[in-house]
Amino acid sequence: MHNHHIVIVGGGSAGWLTAGLLAARITAQRSQGIKITVIESPDVATIGVGEGTWPSMRHTLQQIGIPETQFMLHCNASFKQGSSFYGWRSGEKNDYYVHPFTTPPGYAELDIASGWRALHPDRAYSDTVSAQSQVCAYGKAPKQLQTPDYAGVTNYGYHFNADKFVELVKNHCIDQLGVNCLVDHVESVTAHPNNDIDAVTCKTHGMVQGDLFVDCTGMRSLLIGQHFNVPWISQRHVLFNDSAVAVQAPYDSAQTDIVSTTLATAQSEGWIWDIGLSNRRGVGYVFASQYTDAATAEQSLTEYLARSMSKDAMSALTPRVLHFKPGYRQEFWKGNCVAIGMSSGFIEPLEASALAMVELSATMLCDHLPSLMTQMPTVRKRFNQRFRYRWQRVIDFIKLHYAISERTDSEYWRDNRSQNSIPDSLHELLELWRHQSPSRYDFIENEEVFPSASYQYVLYGMDYHTQSTSLSTAELEHCQQLFAKNTEYVSRLLQGLPSNRDWLTAKSQSGLAQTG
Repeated sequence: MHNHHIVIVGGGSAGWLTAGLLAARITAQRSQGIKITVIESPDVATIGVGEGTWPSMRHTLQQIGIPETQFMLHCNASFKQGSSFYGWRSGEKNDYYVHPFTTPPGYAELDIASGWRALHPDRAYSDTVSAQSQVCAYGKAPKQLQTPDYAGVTNYGYHFNADKFVELVKNHCIDQLGVNCLVDHVESVTAHPNNDIDAVTCKTHGMVQGDLFVDCTGMRSLLIGQHFNVPWISQRHVLFNDSAVAVQAPYDSAQTDIVSTTLATAQSEGWIWDIGLSNRRGVGYVFASQYTDAATAEQSLTEYLARSMSKDAMSALTPRVLHFKPGYRQEFWKGNCVAIGMSSGFIEPLEASALAMVELSATMLCDHLPSLMTQMPTVRKRFNQRFRYRWQRVIDFIKLHYAISERTDSEYWRDNRSQNSIPDSLHELLELWRHQSPSRYDFIENEEVFPSASYQYVLYGMDYHTQSTSLSTAELEHCQQLFAKNTEYVSRLLQGLPSNRDWLTAKSQSGLAQTG
């Protein structure tokens, strides 16, 4: 691939992560003559709804070439080791479970779910099969101070300040990877006779021609939506949430513990996310506008915050109301334009799928760089097939959290549990999982957005009933050994790992000492 111009329209997390991965791959492959330009609007703010990632972000940042400690300190980042769910099953006081990121030991070789049901049915599934839920419960970091960048004893992602994240990746792309940046408004599109994009015209810089265009313009979808008119396939009939009220809440003190998971607390018409950064919390109520309104959601959010904040601190908060359309494009790659980020699809913040889909999209684009222009029709077809499948899996996994709930306290929850709102693909799996536990054979892609182990954590965290498979004596003994080792491992980890706050404080002081 020589002498080609890739034009990314739109900055934000999607635009700059795509630029960084492409530029790093071009550098690594010593590809000559490939130019990358990001056209970034001067006045479009980063949405940063959840500010959470999957563990895949570690590999992404490593590929781009940003040191982990630098990233964490610059972006007020903290460790995310999974999600904690409150009130999703019944809404009762003790209704709680954890979906950790670490795959249970022995998961690929043994039916550990049946082993759990046979040996420890009264103990939480995640506590029995994984050490990570206890690491999270005690607010521990997933690594020690001397552990190298991007390595850890448990699997982890991040919570971070989205604005600072974009700033860091952007500056790295420009200063270290040779990405060209134009801060400008795109005013029009010039097309070839076949409707492929020839150029975009900017208010200040004029016409910018390109060979491949990447639409990272979010919900505005200037290229894939407005130029190519690719339809948006709404998923509001499956997942009802389309709005959020969000605030940035300060800690009571600089020594406040930092939670190791995203907290997801179910409400009567939605749920509240609560994530801990190094310097503040990001908190928001995700809701469905057909069941409630922003004012009611804000009142519920205020009541939630009142449990942990003073009235004075709360009076200084400035809630933002956000709106989104749950769904995805009929095609993600049309002509010579690829949609990445919210222009391609968005469901809701639960389980932080948005940035994971950006990473997967940009990575597949990178993987096809050598043949991108000469084999574009084939690459385009494969890309569309792959991401149609992936969006459907994201929808199934997020819907799972609602579909198997036992809550009947509102129309919102009753409708979410209705068979009419459950996709056939998920309904089929749920019927299968009444007779056998989820396994890797239930999913066909080599890079699933959510692995089968994640389905088990959610199913059995919410007391879904699967008929136990009869295990042999040897298999039961193997399970018992795994569970015993897990208990022992928990003890070692709790003794050996620092807290999230202590890890970040030590790294911050070390950074100050090095620059002082």
